[in-house]
Amino acid sequence: MPDSPAAPDGPEAPASTRAGRVEKWLMALVIVFIAVLAVRGIRSGPEPAVQLPPAAVDPVADGAAGPQTLVLAGGCFWGVQAVFQHTRGVLGAVSGYAGGPRESATYEQVSGGLSGHAEAVQITYDPRQVSLGQLLQIFFSVAHDPTQRDRQGPDFGRQYRSAIFYGDAHQQTVARRYISQLDDAGVFGSRIATEVSALQGFYPAEAHHQDYATKFPDSPYIATFDRPKLRNLRQAFAGLYRETPVLVSASRPEAARSP
Repeated sequence: MPDSPAAPDGPEAPASTRAGRVEKWLMALVIVFIAVLAVRGIRSGPEPAVQLPPAAVDPVADGAAGPQTLVLAGGCFWGVQAVFQHTRGVLGAVSGYAGGPRESATYEQVSGGLSGHAEAVQITYDPRQVSLGQLLQIFFSVAHDPTQRDRQGPDFGRQYRSAIFYGDAHQQTVARRYISQLDDAGVFGSRIATEVSALQGFYPAEAHHQDYATKFPDSPYIATFDRPKLRNLRQAFAGLYRETPVLVSASRPEAARSP
């Protein structure tokens, strides 16, 4: 995933100059993406959603009367966050880091691939409106390709791994059994590479990474790799799709911290 666009040279630069430099930056980024896709033989964007059976084991957790949380990692967190922000029953989706220590939970360190962290999304949801199994079905079908190991699309490295960070035994059981169910059914061309690990901590990402797909829908990366996911969500899960996303900036502004 490319770094967020840096601000042009500052407020002292004329607006036309700043706009021109941004346009040149975006064009350069498009060229880089095309070159990377061509060299690595990567498809230009997500394929249509894989039609998956619902989780055979999807009980409501004991005592799950209120909102529940789930942490998922599936490549760049911009697109994963956007998918779940458009999912009915989700109360909030925060981009962040999971799998490593607190002291290395910064974008710069995680991007190096040696922090232990994965780019992840903490999902808060109402189990009366959407179940854990349904969220995992969307995760495997729409949000990412679970057969790719330590990568997603054009992004390579352990920080882009597919992972479910469970918070309790209930989540662990539902996740592992659903993965086994899908592998046994052979719904993907190869076995699922998603790691299932206990959540040791979740650390919200920097403020400028929150709601990124909503704030910059026309950026080359979002348009190529993430907007198709939202179309797939709307088509494959019409009953769970919500047109208006639940944004961090509106629902949980305190979850987004400044760099």
